[in-house]
Amino acid sequence: MASLRVQNLHLPAIGSTKSTRRRLNYCRAAINFPSNLSPKGAAAFQNLLPVIKLDELAQNQQYTVITEIAKRKPLGSPKESRLLVAKLQTIAEAVADRVEMHDIIGRQRNNWNHLFLHSINSFALSASLMTGISASLPSHLLALKLSSMLLLSAAGGMMLIVNKIQPSQLAEEQRNATRLWKQLGREIDQLLSKKSNLTKQDVNLAMDKVLALDKAYPLPLLPGMLEKFPEHVEPTCWWPKKQKKQNPTLVNQDKCEGNGWSQELEEAMTGLKNVLKMKDESYYVELGKLVLGINKGLAVSGPAIAGLAAIATGFVDSPIGGSWALVASIVGGALVAVLNTFEHGAQLGMIFEIFRNCPGLYQKVQEEIEHNLSEPEVELRENGEILATRVALQLGRSVSELKDFAVFASPSCKVEDMKEFASKLF
Repeated sequence: MASLRVQNLHLPAIGSTKSTRRRLNYCRAAINFPSNLSPKGAAAFQNLLPVIKLDELAQNQQYTVITEIAKRKPLGSPKESRLLVAKLQTIAEAVADRVEMHDIIGRQRNNWNHLFLHSINSFALSASLMTGISASLPSHLLALKLSSMLLLSAAGGMMLIVNKIQPSQLAEEQRNATRLWKQLGREIDQLLSKKSNLTKQDVNLAMDKVLALDKAYPLPLLPGMLEKFPEHVEPTCWWPKKQKKQNPTLVNQDKCEGNGWSQELEEAMTGLKNVLKMKDESYYVELGKLVLGINKGLAVSGPAIAGLAAIATGFVDSPIGGSWALVASIVGGALVAVLNTFEHGAQLGMIFEIFRNCPGLYQKVQEEIEHNLSEPEVELRENGEILATRVALQLGRSVSELKDFAVFASPSCKVEDMKEFASKLF
């Protein structure tokens, strides 16, 4: 049997002009015929060149174009898509569970801070009161001295434990973790709402974010707890690090237009990154070191004074101690309460954790900017306008204010030239 074969059929693109449709209004077709025909039959078939009007195919034009795009970018099989959705749903369930756990543990550790604070202060002040009463009641001197020594020793021991774990800092860690886990849960929900566009990279990235958060904010108390008095203050990192390109290509200034990007936006982002690194990040790291030093001094002096006060209580009304032992015991107990209130009532551990998280956020913003600027093809970057909007919101600024940082894009710019911080939020 003969079969029809279309030759040189060029469909106009969607949205083409009328002139294009007019030029391509007709096409020619050839017929494949059996080889066993007679010469006259073959000549007859060869002369049959039917004309097909493209107007008749106009209604199928959009379908044809979409089909060609689908052939160039084949979608995953339904089985593979269902598998990716199932994996992401499993991760979403784990994230929701983490949110509940961190929220419960955060409230528990916040209660620890209040209970230990009031208990230690009560022990220290009660011991001072008992020591003072013992001076006016010689008949009950021994009982009051022993009770005072016991309370001061208990206060010193509890302070050693509390200063080691820093409940206010533990509570702040869990509050931050709860907020970040909720944020990750919203990101996964957005991915699940677009099931047809899921890829393995999406699932792997979600898994990496889960592991990074688990490492940054661990649930266990002992062992596994974050070091409360580190030797070096470093910003908190709760996101998976992006791989840097080994040989980043410099972007040609003439090719930086498109996908929401422009030369002005690149300069603004470069200057913003420099200010964040040289001014904002270093400022909060220095504040963190200052608070850490104060907290460390209080953590050592509090238990030491409690121990000395307990020893002085034992020498009250003795030939060796005399009046100085009574004064040392009373004043020592009161001083223990003052130091404990200043350290844990002011929640210096929480303040130190805040000063670690702020530069962590600035590092994350810097990494996002650097990752986009290192990509030479603007179409492969994140949309410039969306990135600028998100960065501006994270720093408490408007998008138009980001242009003011373009003057700091030069590598020779010094921190003395930066009169203003990049972030207005913290």
